[in-house]
Amino acid sequence: MLATAAVALCSAAQSGFVKISPKGDFSLGDSVYRFVGTNMWYAPVLASPSPSGDLSRLRRELDYLDSIGVRNLRVMAGADAPADAPHHVSPVLQTAPGVYDTTQLVGLDRLIVELEKRDMKAVVYLNNAWEWSGGYGSYLQWTGHGVAPVPGIDGYKEYVSHVKDFVLSPQAVELAVNHARNIVSRVNSISGVPYSQSPAIMAWQICNEPRAFSQQGKEALYQYIKLTSEAIRQIDSNHLISTGSEGKYGCEVDIDLWKRIHALPTIDYAVIHIWPFNWRWVTEPELTSGAQRAIDLAMEYLQEHVDSLVSLHKPLVIEEFGYPRTGQSLNGGDDSAGRDAFYRAILELVPQGKVAGVNFWGWGGEVQPQSRDWKPGCPYVTDPAHEPQGWYSVFASDTSTVDIIRSQAMRCR
Repeated sequence: MLATAAVALCSAAQSGFVKISPKGDFSLGDSVYRFVGTNMWYAPVLASPSPSGDLSRLRRELDYLDSIGVRNLRVMAGADAPADAPHHVSPVLQTAPGVYDTTQLVGLDRLIVELEKRDMKAVVYLNNAWEWSGGYGSYLQWTGHGVAPVPGIDGYKEYVSHVKDFVLSPQAVELAVNHARNIVSRVNSISGVPYSQSPAIMAWQICNEPRAFSQQGKEALYQYIKLTSEAIRQIDSNHLISTGSEGKYGCEVDIDLWKRIHALPTIDYAVIHIWPFNWRWVTEPELTSGAQRAIDLAMEYLQEHVDSLVSLHKPLVIEEFGYPRTGQSLNGGDDSAGRDAFYRAILELVPQGKVAGVNFWGWGGEVQPQSRDWKPGCPYVTDPAHEPQGWYSVFASDTSTVDIIRSQAMRCR
């Protein structure tokens, strides 16, 4: 009986809309829905009929992910102009406020159709606080604030000093909210089905790692999340809405702000991100020997958010986490002892019921990077254009890591 109950807990009929149960779990049909998923921001680009698209590869990648039990993808609706900026991915979806590249819209349409065929789910984020897809910087440029500095060229402090004005600019926020409305209200050109009625979408997400970037902007960040989530809910009552937050590190190290944001009635579940190397919990010489310390600090970070969430009765997802290979190798198949230890510790939280889901960062799939630096024409992996290609991507050739992913994902299928 115990074994049967455990199987029932992690299984769900893979159709219909993911909802929140009275107990604060994800539910799908009559079952609890838990998942081991991935990030694959570029999936709509692969699906597009543009020169950058590769629909055959997308289908192979989805089939492979399905075969290892990874059936939940976190993807980006599309990038924003300017596409020719350094460290910026291309092609872009939104070329000017409310003006869209049709090929990229069709890519999103195609992706949703392919996910529907496989009964897979997607979390679709609609904005980005970072430069690699435009996001905050594009909206500020469109509203007369000038061109955003590039962190990797002009400096991180210079970038933050500029983009902190996004949440403080009613005009920039209005453009972002209008973009959310445009995407959420779209009718799929392939299937003829409104996005709001597609079971392939698990949730709309307001932004990738939304930040205030200043103490002054904390209340404005709250209001941006509130305004956008309310606008989405007015259009779509079927799908969940989430924030994209890193946790307290995305809220000016203010756990109370994170809790307040996730207490909004239009935010259905809570999310955090965990980046041990980026957050200097571990250094390169210690990527293997220091893995346990990274795990311990990750569990402390997680527990702080779990404790904060208790009174809200909402699910929690670790929707981004990553860990480099030994020596920060960019090549699939190289030693990844530290990464494997960290992945195992995070992924097994799901079948244990300690979190409702995880999305590792991220799936690089069947390809190998052609160079350290991305430029148009290079194969898409999960490392965006401002990062070394292959750094945090999991390739099919990373067999030990894939085996760990498969093992935990299958426990929740």
